[in-house]
Formats: sequence, C-alpha cells, structure tokens
Amino acid sequence: MENFQFNNPTDIRFGKGHIEPELHDAVAQFGNNVLFVYGGHSIKKSGLYDQVKNLLKDLNIVELGGVAANPKIESVREGQKLAKDNNVDVILAVGGGSVIDASKVISSAKFYDGDPWDLVVNENGADSHKIDEVPIVDILTLSATGTEMNRNAVISNMEINEKIGTTVPNTPAVSFLDPSLTETVPARQTAAGSIDIMSHLTEQYFDCAENNDVSKGLIEGIMQAVIKWAPIAIKDPTNYDARANLMWASTMALNSIVNVSNINEWTVHPLEHELSAYYDITHGIGLGILTPRWMNKVIEDKTTLPLFARLARNVWHLSGDDDLELAKAAIQKTSDWNKSLGAEMTLPEVGIKDETNFEAMAKSAVKEGSLDTDAYIKLTVEDAVEIYRASLK
Repeated sequence: MENFQFNNPTDIRFGKGHIEPELHDAVAQFGNNVLFVYGGHSIKKSGLYDQVKNLLKDLNIVELGGVAANPKIESVREGQKLAKDNNVDVILAVGGGSVIDASKVISSAKFYDGDPWDLVVNENGADSHKIDEVPIVDILTLSATGTEMNRNAVISNMEINEKIGTTVPNTPAVSFLDPSLTETVPARQTAAGSIDIMSHLTEQYFDCAENNDVSKGLIEGIMQAVIKWAPIAIKDPTNYDARANLMWASTMALNSIVNVSNINEWTVHPLEHELSAYYDITHGIGLGILTPRWMNKVIEDKTTLPLFARLARNVWHLSGDDDLELAKAAIQKTSDWNKSLGAEMTLPEVGIKDETNFEAMAKSAVKEGSLDTDAYIKLTVEDAVEIYRASLK
C-alpha cells in the first residue's frame, strides 16, 4: 500500500428527526447572516422550503434559488454578489449535488474579488488562491454525488462549453442526510444518481496501486449495496431502507475513505464532463452510457484482467476460470444493470446523434483529465473519440 493522509471533519446527521431540532443551531453557530441556496420548485412543493424558513425565522436570510443541474457559473456569480452584499456568515445549501457544488464555490467567491470562474479553472481551486471560505451547512435531497462530505465541486460554463471540477478548502461543516427526503425523487433521477454512485466506485476500483485490499473490499461492498437497493427504490420509492442505503452509499463512495492509497486519476468522468458541457445532459446518464464502452476499450490491456475478474467474482458473483470471459461478463452485467434501471444507454437516446463535437470533446477530456499521462489505462485523443463513437450504438 501507498502512504496516505486522511481527514474528513464533516458532521453527519443521518436519518429522520434531525432537521427540526438541530438545523437552527447547526446554522446559527456560524452567524446570523445566511445565504439559502436551493434548486427548483421541488423543495417548495414538498414543504421543506417552508420548514427551513420557519426554523431560521430569527436569522437574516437571503435566497439564491433556481440553481440548475450541471450548475452554471452564472448562479455562482449571482451567489458571490449576494454573499458579499449581505456579508454572509454561513451558506445553507438545500438540494442535490448541483446546489451544494455551487454553494462550495460561492463560499470561497465571497472572499475573492475576481470572477469566480477563476476558482474553477485553477487546478486547486480556492486552495491555490489562499482565500477564506464561508462555512456550509447542507440538507441533501438526492443521493448521487457524495458532495455532502467532500471538497469537490463541478461547475459548467456553457458559453465556452466547459465543465470543470475543482476543490474548495473544506468539506461541508454539517450535512443533514434524511433518506425520506429522497422519496419523491423521480425514477429517472434515482437511476441516474445510482449510476453516478457506481461510477464513482468504479473509477476508484480500477487503479494501479498494489495490495490495497481494504479499499477494494470497501468498494465491492458498497457496489453490492447499490446493485441491490437501487431497483427497489425505483420500484417502491417510499422504501426507507432502499433510500437510506443509497444515500449512505453515495456519501461513502466519495468521501475519500475508499480511495486512500490510490495513485491514478479518473477516466470516465472527464469524458462525460464534455458531454454535459456541450449538450447539458444528465451527468449520471452520461456516465452510464460511457462506462461500459470505456470498459470494453481498456479490457484490451492485459493489466486490467485481474481486476475485472475480481469485480466479476466479488461484485457480480460470477464464477469461472477464464479471466477474459469473466471480464466480458462483468462488463455485460454492468451494462444490463444500468439498462434495468430504465436509463438511456446510447448517445442518440439523449439527443446526441452524430460525431460533430467528438474531436473537440476528446481533446478537452484528455487535457483536463490528464488521460494520456495519469489515467488507469492511458488514453489518446483518438481513443477517447472511439469511446464516444462506440456510444452511438
């Protein structure tokens, strides 16, 4: 195993019954001036918006609503202005990954006088600018990205067709994870979120670090939980155990604990970020389309066979002595599971019908993701184009 340092101070409040008695003090401990960030109308329809406003009625609240999926830099810029003009002490982010990601960049942008896009495009985000950060408290309403317990944020700039991941100085201070809040999430979003979780785990599973069995075992266990509970959540949206397992799997998949000692960068996420940057598609759906095609591409490299065979045996419970046949079967199982959730599995199904932008997307993915130098299996621009091409059918 490689050396590593691990620290994650996020205070997790998991389960029913935490919000009513605990939200006020969790927010007010940081100050009275609150920026309340949320997405569309779902939290108003569910009553969560009114609940939050009532619980914090003695605090000074300014709102930023309408944060869209694949959060846009325009929302971050608006949030920066609100945070500065109102001397915000704390941000309350209520929503899924998009809302929390936007809030993370806003939290640093309050102390930055330039365009917050600078904090996104810089490799280390706010860290490299040595600027302060407003604490974040969040209430999670979608199980997918794991942003509720990590330092990552992904922001889109549609004017220049860029979707870029960055980091902020700290993880959220307090995260309220009530699985019952996800019971009204539509089936397609539940599927996309579940595929997103599986993709996070897959990206960390396929890594060249040797003898990292603890991490591999954790990933295998979380994968099996998602495989089991996602179809149940889609069939029975109010099944609390299904929602709870998916929510905790989402958090555990990307709070850094399962990738300690890893050495490689990710591959499918940079490829998908280009799809979202050019076509603004649902992130998890894009990952579900690309992952099996990436798997088929890298299976040609003999170094991948032992891990693919391990995945087949330990996650998909397949048996056999031929590692190549097991690897192929594991890829098919992955694709079949994605499809079983009702997710689109080809690019034309999400409106991408030709290769018009493939070359530009591939070049950007290879550059931004360092796919030709740091990926598990190195990819050239032409390799990336081939993966996009394979996803057309």
